[in-house]
Amino acid sequence: MSTGELVAIIVPIAVVVVLVAAVLWFVNRRRRLRERFGPEYERTVNRSDSRIAAERELREREMRHRELDIRPLPTEARQRYSRDWIQVQQEFVDRPGTAVQDADRLVTTLMRDRGYPTEDYEQRLRDLSVEHGRTLEHYRAAHAVNTDAGRGEATTEELRGAMVHYHALFDALLDGEPERGGTERDGTERPR
Repeated sequence: MSTGELVAIIVPIAVVVVLVAAVLWFVNRRRRLRERFGPEYERTVNRSDSRIAAERELREREMRHRELDIRPLPTEARQRYSRDWIQVQQEFVDRPGTAVQDADRLVTTLMRDRGYPTEDYEQRLRDLSVEHGRTLEHYRAAHAVNTDAGRGEATTEELRGAMVHYHALFDALLDGEPERGGTERDGTERPR
């Protein structure tokens, strides 16, 4: 077999192997992003111009998140936050609107103490989405009711729902563990 014939056989095979490897790499990256971000993946894709742009945004969130100093809370701080949450829940009986506002402040303070920047609500959502994508809808729902409550437009049942939503995020943040199905901070897969 001549060199030309050999090249004519090897080059197409090499091209096919490279293409298959590239497709598998993209498919695996997409799967990993879906698992890590949960419902936030689809939300970002739906809001974006394209799936590629959405995935780029999610990867940028991951890179930013790696630069944050997210840390677990010491035991005494966790106990203090648990006591504070119980007080907020007890306050709900007499002042539901105030309790929801206090729950929002408590969650924001907990986020800050864990190392999340808390200045901008939208940035909080993006930062939380990396490790708490499945809990994020709770935060959005609670925040919306809290906004309505600030204008005096929330019903007691909506306020009760907001407390449940805040509690879901509060528990996730207090626990200090990323949600299952994602990756650790060093990029390795977490077991399911």
